[in-house]
Amino acid sequence: MKTYVLSLAAGVLIGVIYSLLNVRSPAPPLVALVGLLGILVGEQAIPIGKQMMTGSALSAAWRRAKCAPHIFGMLLGHAAGSEPSTVKTTDKIS
Repeated sequence: MKTYVLSLAAGVLIGVIYSLLNVRSPAPPLVALVGLLGILVGEQAIPIGKQMMTGSALSAAWRRAKCAPHIFGMLLGHAAGSEPSTVKTTDKIS
């Protein structure tokens, strides 16, 4: 949560500075941001569809296709690399 609050605070600070300098923000309009969200969601249509064709429910297909990390990034409370590894190592230390 701290990361999101700091990000919001930094954005507000930059907005205030832009306002004091009478500079227009270079950020895209809301319609462009909604379009970007649509692209992220649309990218998940095929992987989710494949999972649902095998008989999975939507929520299970969403989890199996790992859509949340792609769309939302690393969510709060999830340590990086916390997913169990599927790689087995056979190297022995000599």
